[in-house]
Amino acid sequence: MIEPAAGAEAGALLAQLAALLEQEVRGQPKAPGLRLVEGAHDTGLRVSARLRDFEVKDLLSLTQFFGLRSDTFSLAVNCLDRFLARMKVQPKHLGCVGLSCFYLAVKATEEERNVPLATDLIRISQYRFTVSDMMRMEKIVLEKLSWKVKATTAFQFLQIYHSLIHGNLSCERSKYLNFERLEAQLKACHCRIMFSKAKPSVLALSIMALEIEEKKLLELMEVLKCLQTHSKISDRDLAFWKELVLKCLTEYSSSKCCKPNVQKLKWIVSGRTARQLKHSYDRITHLPTIPETGS
Repeated sequence: MIEPAAGAEAGALLAQLAALLEQEVRGQPKAPGLRLVEGAHDTGLRVSARLRDFEVKDLLSLTQFFGLRSDTFSLAVNCLDRFLARMKVQPKHLGCVGLSCFYLAVKATEEERNVPLATDLIRISQYRFTVSDMMRMEKIVLEKLSWKVKATTAFQFLQIYHSLIHGNLSCERSKYLNFERLEAQLKACHCRIMFSKAKPSVLALSIMALEIEEKKLLELMEVLKCLQTHSKISDRDLAFWKELVLKCLTEYSSSKCCKPNVQKLKWIVSGRTARQLKHSYDRITHLPTIPETGS
């Protein structure tokens, strides 16, 4: 039985979970389209998985630069992958497509006061297209997404699963299931196109299950199994995606400073540009370090 918190709160979380589970398939990128991207070569005819992953890392850098929320980043990745799965995009257009998807996600999730200017986004990214070009691309993206920007993301499931599970830990052991660490792990997975083929609920629960196993939080195994059953996730699917997540995070953690080897930032912020922007450019990084917790 799931007993994460006193009745009403748990009931509300389970109701939210049920709603997300009912909606998640509608907002997923089409698997056949993602496979075409994965199979593409770097010939300049179609965006490849490698180029897509680099673009997502750049969007993560923008998310951190402007101090935006993690769910904004997750939604931006979802929009980008839905579009790439529908359209044959040439590499020369990827920057405009990616930034347009990012801006749509920002406007859909962030408070108005936190939405950066389109000119700032383009300037910091050092792209050559104009605001008008980006607005035209936004319209194209919206049309291909049937004007539905919002979608259910793995981040939303991760939040709910964490809230439902965390309450089963004692105060002393609660620090071992750190949401910031789980969040960083999800961001690392978002930077690999393969994980966009997983149902958001499965990806989130895979990350959660691996963390529980690694920290040997045996008291959470029963509630984890309850959530798996409630989410209608098969043992086979969970095992399959847990293996891929583990491989991804192992590669991530083996890199210097707990970060993967990625290309250097493709933009350099001048002092003048930095003064014009709201947030400090010292915050720019490609991928977050996964915070360590005690064993």
